[in-house]
Amino acid sequence: MQKTDQPETIRNILFDMGQVLIRFDRAYFIRKLGAEGGDAAILEREVFLSREWAMMDWGTLTDDEAAERICQRLPGRLHDAARKLVSMWDRPILPVEGMEDLVRELKAAGYRLFLLSNASVRQHDYWPRIPGSDCFEDTLISADEKMVKPQPEIYLRACEKFGIRPEESLFIDDAPINIEGAAHVGMRGIVFHGNTGELRKKLAEAGVRV
Repeated sequence: MQKTDQPETIRNILFDMGQVLIRFDRAYFIRKLGAEGGDAAILEREVFLSREWAMMDWGTLTDDEAAERICQRLPGRLHDAARKLVSMWDRPILPVEGMEDLVRELKAAGYRLFLLSNASVRQHDYWPRIPGSDCFEDTLISADEKMVKPQPEIYLRACEKFGIRPEESLFIDDAPINIEGAAHVGMRGIVFHGNTGELRKKLAEAGVRV
């Protein structure tokens, strides 16, 4: 009988941050500042969907530089809101329901946990306020590395920094393209659709003890 290759045991679990550990709810952040209707649509487009937001993730613009560039194309009445969306969207943190419990269970079960996220350098400031962050051994943030998911290089860099092997690792992200990027370097992955119960089932199917 021909021997088939069996996947290696999963020892390391890497998490994305936005829409996995915490909710990144653009409409909520904008509504919290009192913007409605046309102004809300302008802020979503010119802040969250802007080139500058992507450049913060790339580490090619600081948050302050991004805010100033964004404000240059906005009416004066929206400058304060735009600056707050860039620098204070994380107040308050909005945890994904059930994720902290899952993270703590995985840690208790002996898995090594790491964060791999596209985020600006300011992520280091609010990371300690995310429930369950104390269970993570280390983090890799795109802005620090000047590369972003789904570039294969960022997954390899994460493995190098964390001292882990892709074949023994599993990545959880809400974006299918980012899971595909992980697959390119030999890392298994799960697309998270916002349901922690569903995630638990998929982890169990992958051989993770949950």
